[in-house]
Amino acid sequence: MAIGNSVGDEIREERRKAMGRMSPKEKFAYFWDYYKIHAFVTVAVVIAASSFIYQYATYKDYGFYAALINAGVSDVSAALPETWADEFQAYAEIDPDEYEVYIDTSMTLSDTDLSQYTMANQQKMAAMMQTGSLSTIVAETATFEKYAQAEYFCPLEDVLSAEELEKYRPYFYYTDTATFPDDDYDPTEVRDLSVLTIDHSDPSTMEDPVAVGIIVTEDNALADAGLYAYLADSKYDYQGHPADVVLGIPVSNSQPELVVKFLAYLQLGE
Repeated sequence: MAIGNSVGDEIREERRKAMGRMSPKEKFAYFWDYYKIHAFVTVAVVIAASSFIYQYATYKDYGFYAALINAGVSDVSAALPETWADEFQAYAEIDPDEYEVYIDTSMTLSDTDLSQYTMANQQKMAAMMQTGSLSTIVAETATFEKYAQAEYFCPLEDVLSAEELEKYRPYFYYTDTATFPDDDYDPTEVRDLSVLTIDHSDPSTMEDPVAVGIIVTEDNALADAGLYAYLADSKYDYQGHPADVVLGIPVSNSQPELVVKFLAYLQLGE
């Protein structure tokens, strides 16, 4: 070993001499044998860093997020949600450089389905409600009433103008707050609301009605696209009446005027 050189220096010198005697093919094979793990790690780090930088640079807040729960999309074009999102973004004049519009038709919820997918959707709904990123919820009567009972929705009298109230009143969905759980209700208890008989379009049959939704079952873009078509089956009666498709405005929504534009985009009441 040369004076002043460490063992590491000597090893590197020997490798340098050996590399000098190798052909290009032998050099590649040598590199691959000794440095392939380092190369894989380096490439993985670069890819991960690039992905993070791209996502950070292109991330946009939701300008509008519509959750269409239990929409029954198996027979509907996979491109429909994206098409609607693009069209509504232009229709509502939501800046595409700043915000994203998302029409979510993939979400399914059920009290009888305890799968990880359903649980994840429930957690997603709760998180989006808390952050205020959920613009509107559309669901069939059973699911909608469940969220109405949890006081997820704004009373329409509080958020719509006099003109809008007049326009959409024929489509109002009412919940009877007299059926809400009392203060000593155990939240872990499953309440079977289906045993009640309630006509949610007729407030005169209720003790304490509040309009919290707009029925969009017929004569609109949702029906034309075939969403919620399964409700036509009589077995989807709920609380003694045929199930409807209902749209509500979450209490955490700070821009209810966009939901009004969404109703116009869906051509309800036109």
